[in-house]
Amino acid sequence: MRTLLTIGEAAKASGLSAKMIRHYEQSGLLAKSPRTDAGYRLYNNQQLQQLGFIARARKLGFSLNEILSLLQLWRDPARESRAVKRLAEQHLADINQKISQLQQMQQVLQQLSDCCSDDHNSQCAILAGLAAGNTS
Repeated sequence: MRTLLTIGEAAKASGLSAKMIRHYEQSGLLAKSPRTDAGYRLYNNQQLQQLGFIARARKLGFSLNEILSLLQLWRDPARESRAVKRLAEQHLADINQKISQLQQMQQVLQQLSDCCSDDHNSQCAILAGLAAGNTS
């Protein structure tokens, strides 16, 4: 692999879009890349590794701020693993809360759907339930 890649090559290598790479640069997750005389961004192997890190963290649902914290910890050889674990456990707690909320939403929507007669009648139990506030 070449030492320096253009943004298109970096996008292909990382599985991210060029637009996302530019966004990560603008948000400070990725250091500004050097540019050619023509203004093209160039990315080195370290930046490609960071892009992979960012992409995997995003797939796990970490926010940009959380990823910034993770990157800072990753770059710090004096870090303590407990700091990383705290961040991961907080994110896990947030995920569990979202799962609980989604399960509650699923249950209410299932109940409303079960009450629907699913016919040509204009009466709709789903709309009536939404109008009456029967969604909690």
